[in-house]
Amino acid sequence: MHYRDVKGILSAKNGMNLYRGCTHGCIYCDSRSLCYQMEHDFEDVEVKRNAPELLEDALRRKRQKCMIGTGSMCDPYLPLEKTELLTRKSLELAGRYGFGFSLITKSDLVLRDLDLLKSINAKTKCVVQMTLTTFDEGLCRILEPNVCATARRAEVLRILRDEGVPTVVWLSPILPFINDTEENLRGVLDYCFEAKVKGILNFGMGVTLREGDREYFYKKLDEHFPGLKQRYIKTYGNSYVCNSPDNARLSRIFHGECGTRGVLHEIGQVFGYLWEFEEKAKQEQMSFL
Repeated sequence: MHYRDVKGILSAKNGMNLYRGCTHGCIYCDSRSLCYQMEHDFEDVEVKRNAPELLEDALRRKRQKCMIGTGSMCDPYLPLEKTELLTRKSLELAGRYGFGFSLITKSDLVLRDLDLLKSINAKTKCVVQMTLTTFDEGLCRILEPNVCATARRAEVLRILRDEGVPTVVWLSPILPFINDTEENLRGVLDYCFEAKVKGILNFGMGVTLREGDREYFYKKLDEHFPGLKQRYIKTYGNSYVCNSPDNARLSRIFHGECGTRGVLHEIGQVFGYLWEFEEKAKQEQMSFL
């Protein structure tokens, strides 16, 4: 890892990435794509050491409270977060200034900050988003080798459920010819329904590939699934969107099962929930009146 002082931390939509790069080793990671113009090795994680100071300054200046988000490009709970504490410091600031928070992770390290998640959620809204792609634990170890396995992530979701912290699952990506099966889909959905997640995000049963990401993905296919790269090339060429041949049927199952259980599943609805700021004290006061 290496350190860097950056000029800004919050995007126009109030999202941020406290780190740049990743050590999870997921074979499909879009963040490896060359279009993001990363100037260092992907596994040499950049630590934005002045991020808390920049975030506090930004929160002080905001005229309206809102949701703050992190994790879209880099997991906020990489192993180095144990010592760097950028995510924890950001949660502390959001709580101090009365902002909501939404984060995306694959790590059980999020439970370290359960006290802050609950504190924020008591005043406004704090949502933990967890990525689940593969029900098969052995396959998970291949696809996502350096992060806690799916069963552990599902356990984290259940713990958050019991502690009253709302959750959303990213069911993405579903890799054609690898985990694009009804068995896998239903296995992951069962985890979600058991944990009573608020919503599930799925952008189609497939994966996106572009320059930088595609080459790494194909390298890993050669290592773990000999011959499958050629099938991808024959089926998709250089397409960005690579949908499963079974996309339509699997998508019907997904939307049908979520609809039956009252789980948000339309993309716009889920993102609407994630970014809607709620102030619970005022809501309770209005309810009382």
